[in-house]
Amino acid sequence: MSNPIRVRFAPSPTGPLHIGGVRTALFNYLFAKKHGGTFFLRIEDTDQNRFVPGAEQYIMEALEWLGIAPDETIGKNEKFGPYRQSERKHLYKQYADQLINSGWAYYAFDTQESLDTYRKAEEEQGKTFIYNHTNREKLDTSLVISAEETSHRIANGEHYVIRFKTPVDEILHLKDIIRGHVKFETNLLDDKVLFKSDGMPTYHLANIVDDHLMQTTHVIRGEEWLPSMPLHVLLYHAFGWAAPEFAHLPLILKPVGNGKLSKRDGDKLDFPVFPLEWKTEEGISSGYREKGFFPEAVVNFLALLGWNDGTDKELFSLEELVAAFDLNRVHKAGAKFDPEKNKWFNHQYLVQANDEKLATDFAILLKEKGFSPTLELTTKIVSLIKERANFVSEFWDLSDFFFVAPTAYDEKAKKNWKEETPALMQELISVLEEITDFTSVNIETIVKDWLTKNEIGMGKVMQPFRLSLVGALKGPHLFDIVEIIGKDETISRLQKAIESI
Repeated sequence: MSNPIRVRFAPSPTGPLHIGGVRTALFNYLFAKKHGGTFFLRIEDTDQNRFVPGAEQYIMEALEWLGIAPDETIGKNEKFGPYRQSERKHLYKQYADQLINSGWAYYAFDTQESLDTYRKAEEEQGKTFIYNHTNREKLDTSLVISAEETSHRIANGEHYVIRFKTPVDEILHLKDIIRGHVKFETNLLDDKVLFKSDGMPTYHLANIVDDHLMQTTHVIRGEEWLPSMPLHVLLYHAFGWAAPEFAHLPLILKPVGNGKLSKRDGDKLDFPVFPLEWKTEEGISSGYREKGFFPEAVVNFLALLGWNDGTDKELFSLEELVAAFDLNRVHKAGAKFDPEKNKWFNHQYLVQANDEKLATDFAILLKEKGFSPTLELTTKIVSLIKERANFVSEFWDLSDFFFVAPTAYDEKAKKNWKEETPALMQELISVLEEITDFTSVNIETIVKDWLTKNEIGMGKVMQPFRLSLVGALKGPHLFDIVEIIGKDETISRLQKAIESI
């Protein structure tokens, strides 16, 4: 890698960024940082018919949230700007003309109707219509009409496209970093459209020209672009430019069944397929951010979709991913998406997170429910419950009993409430009333001493005690609950349970 590494993420602003696109951006970012290179974002908006307002900003916000913001992009270090293709359209015509003049491309004036007629005639003979060397000299192209007529028709405003003239009878032996040696027969390729009479290039021409002008050294993209690799390599050859190295990433597969992960899978199984929430008139598509995922967790699980470092290690910081990342360890086979495993990743990051920061987030939810405890108290509660949670949004269900006395009691747990239980709970109240140092450790010591002294079985008291305070046999250490809700509330809940159960 003698030249400075430059890689790009080049999405089209046609809607929200799919999680598969996020992984492509991530792998480009990791590769660039691993080799001290540059990661840049280019917006490929040449197809104005599919342009969706807000999509470009969404892409940038998503990368920022994930911590993988580009080094160069629109409005940031525009060393090779503009970074929006629609603002570069003045560049492409000269390159299309260059291909015409060198014999690597030609004008085609076929209408959609004439192509449909030709296609139908071919199908009636049991053939598959491909616009290539087999028919390009039978169609309405500059290959069969004179240069004068071609110029005349263009001058008269007749619609045309410029097509690439694919070589005949060649076998292309190409190298992909992930897939190794790949072979393509040029006779099976079609003559792709490179430029349209509306002055806009197609993806293929703009992509190659921009990658060359922006000095892209490696093209790391999804497997779906592998069929375009021969055309792109041929275009570099036609221009006389050195081609970048290519790496085609494996697909992200459905959690259930076969095929590529789609939004429909997320809707069906209730998990996001977008990094951020996306709103349209039809409704709202959930995002990982709004679902409560940590960006670090999303980056971590995406990195392991189709790649690993050769060990069983699963938890990586972004810095560790950069240090370990190697394109040669990216798998060829598709990677199954696992929503439940993704929750596990988020749980790991939640457990490691700062309690006070989590408490600050939880306080927002508590305020919505009408509670405003001190940050100190909220932090203490968070420290007791977070091991059981995957998301901050689950904190309320795990801790509601700290704020509200139970109004009902779990039916199965009530089986632990025996005939002698009310009398035991009344004795327990008497023990608690005498305690002055109402801290968890001290309360536990005194209550257990009472049980031992009176030869009372632990289960006879502890389970009914928890049921009285919580309403179910759940929650953190019992005496931590007792300390937090306080003496008066503890006794009040015991009295209510004696009367209610």
